[in-house]
Amino acid sequence: MAIQERRIIYKHVDEPGYTADIDCYLRNGGYEVLKKALQAKPEDLCKEVFDSGLTGRGGAGFPTGMKWKFLDRKSGKPIYLVCNADESEPGTFKDRQIIYQDPHQLIEGMAISAYAIQAKQAFIYIRGEFINGARILETAIEEARAKGFIGEDICGSGYSCDIVVHRGAGAYICGEETGLIESLEGKRGYPRIKPPYFPAVLGLYQCPTIVNNVETLSQVKHIIEMGGTEFAKIGVKGDTGTHIFGVSGHVQRPGYYEIEAGSATFGELLYDLCGGPLPGRKFKALIPGGSSTKILRFGERFTGKHPNTGEPFDWGVEDIPLDAISLRACGTFLGTGGSIVMDDSTDMMEVIANLMAFYGHESCGQCTPCREGSLWLNKMTTRMTCGHARPEDVDLMKNIADQIEGRTICAHGEAVAWPVQSHYNKFKDEYLDKIAHQGDGRGRYNPNGYPLI
Repeated sequence: MAIQERRIIYKHVDEPGYTADIDCYLRNGGYEVLKKALQAKPEDLCKEVFDSGLTGRGGAGFPTGMKWKFLDRKSGKPIYLVCNADESEPGTFKDRQIIYQDPHQLIEGMAISAYAIQAKQAFIYIRGEFINGARILETAIEEARAKGFIGEDICGSGYSCDIVVHRGAGAYICGEETGLIESLEGKRGYPRIKPPYFPAVLGLYQCPTIVNNVETLSQVKHIIEMGGTEFAKIGVKGDTGTHIFGVSGHVQRPGYYEIEAGSATFGELLYDLCGGPLPGRKFKALIPGGSSTKILRFGERFTGKHPNTGEPFDWGVEDIPLDAISLRACGTFLGTGGSIVMDDSTDMMEVIANLMAFYGHESCGQCTPCREGSLWLNKMTTRMTCGHARPEDVDLMKNIADQIEGRTICAHGEAVAWPVQSHYNKFKDEYLDKIAHQGDGRGRYNPNGYPLI
């Protein structure tokens, strides 16, 4: 039996006749959970989120309820809630579907979350290029404010909280929560050192701040609706709920699919839902969770004991369950769920050059290893695709990546290093073969290849 999606967050996405306006949302039961939540104690709502086991859907996968627990409530400073809508990791396109097609789900989730942590002001930080997304959100906020779901005295409860949309300038580093906070304060988006600047203690304007992404805050509504314990029954131990997989690249039906964590494998996702490889092609590689996650090669085997069950496993890429725990056991990450698929027509040297061009451009320049290393990797991989590589460049590329990992303030360093390291481990022979054939033209860039992302 082919796998089935379990749409919770995406229940109304692509639904015929469903629109982004508040009247449609109300006809489908919208804001009823907010009314229920306002009758509960804020600490009880926080406990429901903690009990749900929800992990952040922005990429890092940190437990949401635990992050909320870290809030400094004794300082007496204002508490802020920030929604991270700066979705810009290559291969990741899930949050914008919520913003474009079901914005009130996000606003209701934010209103509930703000009440739970007792924030009186919330922000949606959206990537500058998402002009239409920002307009849709501003319209939705006005509609919600007019109906009394945000603003003063929400639903007559005595609780007040407003939401403001803030457009960024289009920098990838502003998707990192402390870089986002700096940008929101009107400064250059330099990430902060953690510790001591954990946003839950010293965040926006040096006040306690919670930063969660669009999908995470949307999930909160459903956790309160069904109860944290019931929500925790969805998925697997350590990774509850559903995940949205945005599949791009060389499959017949690219798109977004919402699947209960651990209920299916990558093989079922790629063959049953995505229709398999393009005609006459075979799958070659997969980046599972956004471009920064470590690449997987079809044909390799992953062995070990599963962290949840203790049972030994021996999987190919097709056998890996779609949950964060299983992917970590295979040496990579679920990340944002943005899965980039490559078939046997793909030149892996061009792939890494593509990624390094992005990460080199997007380094904020604050840390020397990232600033210098990412630009060197960009130059090297660009040169390699132009047919001017030396065999020793392959090891040199890996060495530069090793000098970046773990030596930067934020995870952008790992985002640069991990793709290079994993490519080196799995496609070194292909790199060397291409370099050896530069003279006969095989080692040069192929402009007629399939578009990847």
